[in-house]
Order: sequence, then structure tokens, then C-alpha cells
Amino acid sequence: MFALYITHPQVRIEPDVPVPQWGLSDIGRQRAEQAAQSAWVRSLRRIVSSDEVKAVETADILARAAGVTVETVDGMGENDRSATGFLPPDRFQDAADWFFAHPTESFRGWERAVDAQARIVTQVDAILKAHDATQPIAFVGHGGVGTLFKCHLEGLPIARSHDQPGSGGNLFAFRLEDRTVTCDWTAMESWRGI
Repeated sequence: MFALYITHPQVRIEPDVPVPQWGLSDIGRQRAEQAAQSAWVRSLRRIVSSDEVKAVETADILARAAGVTVETVDGMGENDRSATGFLPPDRFQDAADWFFAHPTESFRGWERAVDAQARIVTQVDAILKAHDATQPIAFVGHGGVGTLFKCHLEGLPIARSHDQPGSGGNLFAFRLEDRTVTCDWTAMESWRGI
């Protein structure tokens, strides 16, 4: 059976609001609603989400279509970047490049990539340990930790070259039996399922 890691799509950027409290933009919401019309969403038996607003909003849209309740998990959030506060998009991209290029170091107080990776792997492993492997499950979260998780599953070094394309709203699939990645990053509204 399959599992998915889904990243939230586009968000409303609000410089005066802490990033974990940002919600989906109109485009992000439309993309999630389009994805929710897919047959693969209706096959999901469990949806587990980060507790950050943008992830929960994405998960709620998918859960309504699947007829399930969203489970939120505190430790599935994006890498902690609160030390720098809001960074304009160009400066944020430079910081993200540095974050992935120096996984054992902290960018100006950010959570290190190796620590964020250990955290997301531990959370997903704990959930899957108690999960019925015959039931499809989706994890809804964030691009940074999603990339770190994918690198772990594929046995790859942490690198931004493994990051999702575009500005979110992508997924990758993996088999529950052996955790083999079976689908690379794909726009969530374009994926047709296993």
C-alpha cells in the first residue's frame, strides 16, 4: 500500500504574522480543492498533518473529500526559522540554499537541517509503526522537512537539488511495506495515483 508526503501549496505572505500562522492563498486553496477531486484522495484512510495553519488548511480540504478526520502532530512542522523572523523572498531563497548546503550548521539561529531531518523521520516512523500498512495514508506538511524526509528515504545526502519544484503543493509517494519512494515530486493536482 502507498503513503504520500504532501506539501502545502501557495500561502498568503504576511510579514507581520509568524510564519507558522500563515494560511493558504486563494491560489493555494484552489489547488488543494482541485487535488481533492482526484480519486487517490478518496482512497486515503488517514491524513496526518503538521499543526501549522497552512498545512492544516490543506489537510482539511483533502480530508473532507476523503471522509476522514485530520490528525495534527506538533513535531511535523517546518524547520524552525524563527530566529531570523520574516525574510523577503530573495533573501529567504539564499538562506534556504545555505540551510541545505550546510546541514550540520545553523543559519543565523535556524534549526539545523540534520536536526529537522531527525525530527520529521522520528515523527513519521512513530506514526507508521502504529499504522495499518494495508491502509493508504497521507502526511501533509512543508517543503523543507519534506525534502529532508525524502532524502532519508532514498539514502541521499541532504541537498537542495532534491527539493520540490515551484512554490509548494507537491507530493511524493512511497510504499508502506519497505518505504521505497515510487513517485518523485509531482504537483498534487496532477498526480493520478498508483
